[in-house]
Amino acid sequence: MVQAKFEKLSIFFPMWNEEQYLQRALNAAQELCEELQKSQTIAEYELVIIDDASTDSTPQLADSAAARDSRVKVVHHPVNRKLGGSIKSGFSAATGDVVLYTDADLPFDMREVHNAIRLMNQYEADIVSAYRFDRTGEGYVRVVYSMFYNLMVRILFGVKFRDINFAFKLCRKSVFDKIELESEGSFIDAELIVSAKKLNMGVVQFGVDYFPRTRGVSTLSSPSVIVKILREAFKLRKKLNAIRPSDDAGSKK
Repeated sequence: MVQAKFEKLSIFFPMWNEEQYLQRALNAAQELCEELQKSQTIAEYELVIIDDASTDSTPQLADSAAARDSRVKVVHHPVNRKLGGSIKSGFSAATGDVVLYTDADLPFDMREVHNAIRLMNQYEADIVSAYRFDRTGEGYVRVVYSMFYNLMVRILFGVKFRDINFAFKLCRKSVFDKIELESEGSFIDAELIVSAKKLNMGVVQFGVDYFPRTRGVSTLSSPSVIVKILREAFKLRKKLNAIRPSDDAGSKK
């Protein structure tokens, strides 16, 4: 019998008021995982919902989904912890040896994960991160904001990376034996990648088609979110720039 490449894939979705997207996200993730099982890429899987103190029906829908399927897990935050807090909860709750984080609005075709896992194996990567081929569908203001944000990360941390805050990060769980994330806001994507690069971990990028949100409203480019990103970036600048790889840190790449 052929052994699966990974024992278990964990997929987690940070959710705040995502009642319109929750079931669609779970359906797409389950379909993906069943394909990966059939191809003997993974042996098992779990789907994790991080409910960030939602005020709509997200908590009830999440609990109902978990009651129907033992592979669905739910973590409820008693208070809203924003994106960073939700991502930290997701990586902590995940029990798979490989973990995917993405948004509930499915900003890319989930079948792209087949390619991400293939790249992780071929390049012995610790993290596979996607970037968007074209993101103009969400408006030119956010395109400009993203461009300057990626430039800021390069200037502050010496790390050149494309579309660093895109919600497609496939990570080996072992990454978090060496990285302890601190950010509570949207700077957390950059904190993860900067930390991994400073530790000489293998980080691979590839491009995907982008599908903008069609329901609800994204808050990721609001003034308060941007201010929090800047505060956390400058707060963590000294710590992140002081990271040095140990003799056994990172992968062979």
